[in-house]
Amino acid sequence: MKEYLYSAFREAENKIPELKEISISFDVPKSIEHGDLSSNAAMLLTKRLKKNPKVIAQEIIDALELNKSVISKVEIAGPGFINFFFSKDYVTKIIKEILDKKDKFGKSDKFKGKRANVEFVSANPTGPLTVGHGRNAVVGDTVANLLEWIGYDVEREYYFNNAGRQMRVLGDSVKYRYLEILGDKIEFPQDYYQGEYIKDIAMQLFIKYGDSLRNEDPESIFKDTAEQEIFFDIKKSLANLGINHKIFFNENSLYEEGKINELLKTFKEKNLTYEKDGAVWLKLSELGQPEDKVMVKSSGEPTYRLPDIAYHSVKLQRGYDLLIDLFGSDHNATYPDVMAGLKAIGYDSSKVKVLIHQFVTIMDGGEVVKMSTRKANYITLDELNGEVGKDVVRYFFNMRNINSHMFFDLSVAKKQSDENPVFYVQYAHARINSILRRVKEEQLEVSINHLELLSHEDEQALLKTLHQFSEEVLLSAKELETHRICTYLYELAAAYHKFNRTSRILGTERHLAEARLTLAYATMIVIKNGLSILGVSAPEEM
Repeated sequence: MKEYLYSAFREAENKIPELKEISISFDVPKSIEHGDLSSNAAMLLTKRLKKNPKVIAQEIIDALELNKSVISKVEIAGPGFINFFFSKDYVTKIIKEILDKKDKFGKSDKFKGKRANVEFVSANPTGPLTVGHGRNAVVGDTVANLLEWIGYDVEREYYFNNAGRQMRVLGDSVKYRYLEILGDKIEFPQDYYQGEYIKDIAMQLFIKYGDSLRNEDPESIFKDTAEQEIFFDIKKSLANLGINHKIFFNENSLYEEGKINELLKTFKEKNLTYEKDGAVWLKLSELGQPEDKVMVKSSGEPTYRLPDIAYHSVKLQRGYDLLIDLFGSDHNATYPDVMAGLKAIGYDSSKVKVLIHQFVTIMDGGEVVKMSTRKANYITLDELNGEVGKDVVRYFFNMRNINSHMFFDLSVAKKQSDENPVFYVQYAHARINSILRRVKEEQLEVSINHLELLSHEDEQALLKTLHQFSEEVLLSAKELETHRICTYLYELAAAYHKFNRTSRILGTERHLAEARLTLAYATMIVIKNGLSILGVSAPEEM
């Protein structure tokens, strides 16, 4: 509707040329009495035209050629606001579109033919996924869903490293626990992996091989078995949340395929590196960054920047139009170096969008919770999932802006009441299903024949909320903000619950009852579509 009004104002420039000189904008008034959209254009023209803004407002209204079937009325309010009221015909026509498109309502071909890659989770296989990984996993998968909804062909990717110190420590940790099972007295290092899962893996090896592995290298069967078992559990934890990655990319392959050496050679040819104190430095200060950084330590071991730049160059070579990286806030100060390095070797770094999420604290009635019975100081994603269920986990992790620290309140998550936002939205869907089952006895049908009867303010408010869904999906996808869908669904559920209280279906005159039933049915479709984007189920009964 804003686009429609923008177009009308552009045409009005023929009669009021000064409109070209101001920035036209439209806002949703706080009060329904002030219409559906409002513009302050008249007040912006006061100095230019040297007239009372109310007079200017009337001149603008007279210059606008508006279709009465779209805009039913235009009023001047306050010091000169121009308020636009949508026609009931325009508002109700959304139902026909929803019924026609059903599960495709809200989808767009805007980015059809474009390819996107979303890299998320990317935890090394050294232990179970934790609650912190959970926010990353859920938001990453939902971002991928949103991009698919606006036409992108999306590939979900998981980047990991099964080499390096972390993995050596993993192998050592399992061997130490294995030797303990054999009866050896072991002083287990405090900085090794403490979780019960390490003991479980060691016990599996003992059951299968007895004491025959006593002299085996920790980096052989101990590390390899741990990696396989942990990755199996990681994939299972993600699958339990409906998350499946298409690509698993091993950082070690960058070394094996010579990509790291190629990148170093390219930087050297471009005179972007130098040696100091036995280390190789990248001239990031010449690439717009505050200071130069070490690329290869004096020990010969690369810092994270080198494989990360190589990894992103490999992804960009695959021909994606958009790359999404989802990181925890501990990466906030480091990724700009990678973007600068990419740009320096000729890649379009603007194709890479980095999302940084803040951490999660699990609460229960105001108290911080430690759910894990393991010695390790973390809460596993599986524990949280088992405690509250997939739908709650996915909705809660999505419902706050990722820029803010998240407090996941178990006492709210477990409630089967309006206090729980997941229940509140799902209950609206289940309630409509219940009504659809009951109206069969009354022989009422979903019908678009009498939608003009939907004139009550709560019916109109619900219809206008349905209008917002497609734009909300598009904006959420373009801004990569999953919480907007949660906010929208909660507002839609609130509008439906209010409509349900004031606009009875059963026991009402047949034509009006069917119009209201059709509105409820359209609402049910949109709720289900929105929940599907979040990866949350839409139950028919609760």
